[in-house]
Amino acid sequence: MTPRYSFAARFALGALMAAMLAASGCRKAADTASVAAPANPDEKRYPLKGEIVRADLERKVLLVTHEEIPGYMPSMTMEFKASPGDLANAKPGQRIRAEMVEHRGEFSLEKIWPDDSVTVRALDAGAKALAQDSAVRGKELYREVGEQAPDFTLLDQAGRTVSASRFRGKKVMMNFIFTRCPVATMCPASTMKMSALQQAAKQAGVTDVEFVSVSLDPDYDTPGVLKDYADARGLDLSNWSFLTGPDAAVRHLLAQLGILREFEGGTIKHNLATLLIDANGRIIHRVDGSQWGTDDFLPKMR
Repeated sequence: MTPRYSFAARFALGALMAAMLAASGCRKAADTASVAAPANPDEKRYPLKGEIVRADLERKVLLVTHEEIPGYMPSMTMEFKASPGDLANAKPGQRIRAEMVEHRGEFSLEKIWPDDSVTVRALDAGAKALAQDSAVRGKELYREVGEQAPDFTLLDQAGRTVSASRFRGKKVMMNFIFTRCPVATMCPASTMKMSALQQAAKQAGVTDVEFVSVSLDPDYDTPGVLKDYADARGLDLSNWSFLTGPDAAVRHLLAQLGILREFEGGTIKHNLATLLIDANGRIIHRVDGSQWGTDDFLPKMR
């Protein structure tokens, strides 16, 4: 059911969202989930920057020429274990930043992000534009049904820069998840409902629709992690994008769309919402929580 807000309620929600941008987040009592971050005392982690030489899919390693790691390792070319998603996304000559993990004499790369100047500039500009938009909107930060959805610039599961304008001319189904969410009725349920709706839309002959899932945990959910998440569930990525990016950009996007997120140490608490955006970028329907079915959205897609 689409929520309706009085002016007073809208004002209060806008104030809450604005406060969230200055603090770590706001808690919503219902529809929350959390995940604990594991710690391994046998691991050593170091920030790394470098350039991909090649990906060896058979041996599951990336060959990378990396910069000096001060106090630990000089600049050199070496092999690192990597996840299937990161290997699939790897492009020879691509600049990356990552976290090097040493575990009992073996080296791997995690948290791999594109680090070329074009991508970095696009993401920075997008984050600054969203922050400026939030500041201009002030107490009217929250975007209701009937308003334009905010613009954004993020990365998809293949590491490609994606802006909101890419989806103009098509309807967009948007939800918000994170890959480590352990509560079956939260993100996992939301993802499976999106998948069911995607298949129902295809069977109904709806071709002008894109599905978008934005990560609530961009520090962990890199493009490679999102690709692994989608592939492990057999999801159809032909018209489904999993997005991540700078936390500053994600934070403002969540605030403008009424998504409450709070970090507490190694945990995340959040609410859920699923939105339908029309071909002109206007929010036309919204359901909060994960208790919805294809009939809540499919008729409106037509």
